Amino acid sequence: MTPTSTPARTTAASPAAPPSRPVPRPVPRRRKRPTPSALLSRTGVTALLGLATLYTLAPLTWLLLSSTKSRDDLFGTNGFALGDEVHLTENLGHLFTADGGVYLRWVANTVAYAGVGALLASVFAVAAGYAFDKLAFPFKERLFSLVLLGVMVPGTALAIPLYLLAAEAGLVNTFWSVFTPGLVFPFGVYLARVFSASYVPDEVLEAARMDGAGEFRAFCRIAFPMLAPGFVTIFLFQFTQIWNSFFLPLVMLSDQDLYPVNLGLYVWYSSALSQGHPEDYLLAVVGSLVAVAPLIAVFLMLQRFWKSGMTAGAVK
Repeated sequence: MTPTSTPARTTAASPAAPPSRPVPRPVPRRRKRPTPSALLSRTGVTALLGLATLYTLAPLTWLLLSSTKSRDDLFGTNGFALGDEVHLTENLGHLFTADGGVYLRWVANTVAYAGVGALLASVFAVAAGYAFDKLAFPFKERLFSLVLLGVMVPGTALAIPLYLLAAEAGLVNTFWSVFTPGLVFPFGVYLARVFSASYVPDEVLEAARMDGAGEFRAFCRIAFPMLAPGFVTIFLFQFTQIWNSFFLPLVMLSDQDLYPVNLGLYVWYSSALSQGHPEDYLLAVVGSLVAVAPLIAVFLMLQRFWKSGMTAGAVK
């Protein structure tokens, strides 16, 4: 017997791996030097921003420094220099107790005029802007043209017609004569329509209607949360406008207990000039500083709501 030989295993020759090539290193790009025109424009923009900042902060700096002075230092020192001693606490105490504490009443009136009025005006403006954008009704564009016409008319031009209407309704020298006009904000309606067109997709509303939601429920539960940044923006605009309002209360009111803070400060300032009461001038300065504080506080509290893209990903 001859032994059976096992066939030799043959292995397929694997192809030779290609030689590895060195990875080319990226050639560093040389930074282009800015041209003289670019440097000049950048310097000009920086200078303009610096001037705008100085223009904004200079009155506040003068107001803050002047509020810490005594009456003699207020008239005897430079406006941007500190006095011999700091009298801010003493000045605030005198402010809140002068004329039986009338300043606190003026602040409370202003909070009612501006806070409640701006809140209701913002709700009305957002609802109206949403309706102009998403709903179809007769004469929609013509009515919106009247809204734009109201934007172009300054508020001071409407003070006398509003006074005549309030006189016919018997509202002159009442709380409602100043509060009611603040509920109408045409510029807020325009902004709300712009925000509604950008933030509220039609597909989301159509899906809500298919699920059985009515128009009011779709607005309250779906559209209004999407319009939160617009609502806050409109509220801040109207709040600032009513808080700084002067001519309309001057025309409407004669009772000092109904004055807003701006009109009350004007009374103290006029008394200091015409009747020779220098202490009233110091009251007007310190009262102006206190009147600015609520505006700054409201802006700081609500700035986190100014965010875009809240509906990102809502529509695929």
